[in-house]
Amino acid sequence: MSREAIRVGILEDQPLFRDMLSATLREAPDIVVVEAVGTVAEATRAFITPQVPTIDLALLDIEVPDGNGISFGVRLRRTHPASKVVLLSAHNMMDLLIDLPGDVGDGWSYLSKTSSTSASTLVHAVSSTARGRPVLDPALVDASRPRPGTAVASLTDRQYQVLRLLAVGLSNPGIGERLGITEKSVQNHINSIYGTLGIEPDPALNPRVRAALALLQDSGPLDQ
Repeated sequence: MSREAIRVGILEDQPLFRDMLSATLREAPDIVVVEAVGTVAEATRAFITPQVPTIDLALLDIEVPDGNGISFGVRLRRTHPASKVVLLSAHNMMDLLIDLPGDVGDGWSYLSKTSSTSASTLVHAVSSTARGRPVLDPALVDASRPRPGTAVASLTDRQYQVLRLLAVGLSNPGIGERLGITEKSVQNHINSIYGTLGIEPDPALNPRVRAALALLQDSGPLDQ
């Protein structure tokens, strides 16, 4: 097995959905599903105890019978700071990413079970998150617009396009390919976005994460 493969642990209480997640990720050539479990107690034994190898990423259902994926994710990241988290929920709870504790605010992504149903979306979220690029649910991002008067609303149209693509986990080359512009132009736009949003260098939090959270905080559904 490649040493660069992403080691993933899954916490999902619905057996059918858990099996579907496992099967989908096992099809990806650079992902290894270490174990898939249905309770927080099982996840603690499988992913946090000192006797087991560290996973690179945990795919966590928010609502499980003996706890919740958010609290477990906080424990995991405090125990193994290099591990990343993709949260899953049947409801639109993406705003909860804004309220994560500051010491573990980096390394989280969010997918909705109802809107992000494709295998490619799941694999992209896992791969991008593991490599330090946060992923907000693409369908929910597409269905939102900036709230008037916010910093995000003051971005140019092109900067807003770049920010949305950054927020769904695209790399700079990927953004450039999607928009038909050079990678240098993408980086220039990102630097301008950081300036407008007041994002300054901070070793404790990836600026791409802060930009994605700003988009989340300053945006709302189309019907608002």
